[in-house]
Amino acid sequence: KIIIRSNEREMPFAELARFFEKDFMEDMEALGVRSPDAITRVSEYIPEVVGFVQRIIDNGFAYESNGSVYFDVNRFNEDEKHFYAKLVPGAAGDTDLLEDGEGKLTVSQCRQDKRSNLDFALWKKAKDGEPSWDSPWGKGRPGWHIECSAMSSDVFGDRFDIHSGGIDLRFPHHDNEIAQNEAHFHNEQSIDYFLHFGHLNIHGLKMSKSLKNFITIKEALEKYSPLQLRFLFLLHQWDGPMDFSDATMSHAVSLERQFAEFFGTIKDILRKADFNGNLHFGALEKGLLQALRRARSSVHAALCDSINTPAVMNELRDLMRACTKYLSENGANTAILQSIARWMTEILRIFGCVTGSDDIGFARGAGAASGEDALAPVLDALTAFRSGVRAAARDKDFKQVLDLCDDVRDNALPECGVRLQDTADGATWKLDDKDTLMQEKARRDEIAEEKRKMKLAREQREREKLERAKVPPGELFRRQGDKYSEFDDKGLPTKDAAGEPLSKKALKKLVKEFEQHAKLHEQYLASEPAAE
Repeated sequence: KIIIRSNEREMPFAELARFFEKDFMEDMEALGVRSPDAITRVSEYIPEVVGFVQRIIDNGFAYESNGSVYFDVNRFNEDEKHFYAKLVPGAAGDTDLLEDGEGKLTVSQCRQDKRSNLDFALWKKAKDGEPSWDSPWGKGRPGWHIECSAMSSDVFGDRFDIHSGGIDLRFPHHDNEIAQNEAHFHNEQSIDYFLHFGHLNIHGLKMSKSLKNFITIKEALEKYSPLQLRFLFLLHQWDGPMDFSDATMSHAVSLERQFAEFFGTIKDILRKADFNGNLHFGALEKGLLQALRRARSSVHAALCDSINTPAVMNELRDLMRACTKYLSENGANTAILQSIARWMTEILRIFGCVTGSDDIGFARGAGAASGEDALAPVLDALTAFRSGVRAAARDKDFKQVLDLCDDVRDNALPECGVRLQDTADGATWKLDDKDTLMQEKARRDEIAEEKRKMKLAREQREREKLERAKVPPGELFRRQGDKYSEFDDKGLPTKDAAGEPLSKKALKKLVKEFEQHAKLHEQYLASEPAAE
């Protein structure tokens, strides 16, 4: 694909590859994905690839043909140590999948040069318009599968624990990798575990440009935060399909909000805690401690069960509900609440949802800023608020004071990453993600704007209704000369614009409209003195 696209754009393949490489790395950084310990490029691994292929030839599992080198699947299967297609045995003879693995540029040539349709290319003979490198078999380039074997074994050696990739790579790509590694090292197993991830679906369908349901990471991050997307991933089983839609993202956003609210509440309780209250460890406390023990055990079991993150999220939600119930029943033991919040934070830290060093929560509003830089936005908001209150107090405008209080809560503090909430016991503050708060504010503004438009439309309808009510009943239809030509003494139409008598059904409808309008007109007349 890179070769085809670079030729279409008339640019060097390496330049195009670097562009998408940089784009990918930027996306991973934006998502908060840690950088790997080693990053390799096949174009910088040509000597290793050539050596890897030569070793397979020397071991008798590959052959040169017309400047290309092919893996000999039948010879591999004849060896008592090996068999082909370990991951998907039923696909071993699927020539369509095998040809798809060879790539569009080489299928026709491969058919002519291979001993068997099952064989696949390790080294491809150079063609016009393609990048190529020197080799013992002439100029050419690596096959798709061999590059992974050569680079991974150079870093990890002849055997490594875990290999991952999309579910669609099981055959032929990963099965070919296994065969190449075993043929090169002449061992019976080179990779212990494969983790195959499910497809990404958009509104229930596999993401595809042809279906016009393609979305980039950058586009997703314009609407959602990296943490919200991470919660979306956690709500789906890693080896099953993941659906990206408004509904699933709403679920993820809601879950993030639940955690943020929970951690903020616990932090607020701990800030206000003292040791003057009742510390008796009663039935409520014992019940909550049991809920924590049960959650710990269930989370461990879920992670041991093929890393079942959706089950973990359910367990954490249930534990939050248990805490909420405990607090609603006037539970006041801060020690157990702190233990629960710390443990939940640690679990979320394992999943990459918590990046700071705080014991509890997402470290909202923390970041690298400190001292004056960190305090400046809050102090600016406080200064502006004080100035506004002083001015309103001088004018004895108490409504303005309340408006300023709402404004600092709804606009100024969210810009600083602070969520201020009014409660029956007074206001509480919680640090939160600024982008999340601004997204919530934008949604509130949208709702308020919709309400404003609906109010204006309603007022417009009332004005039109009032103007219509001013018209005397006898004049109501006479003003519609484009519809009616003759009227009775009351002003009811008897003939249409063409002079044809109106039907009984039409007359009945007009009489009803006339009577309704007469009532409105009477109401208007009755209200006139009051208006004056």
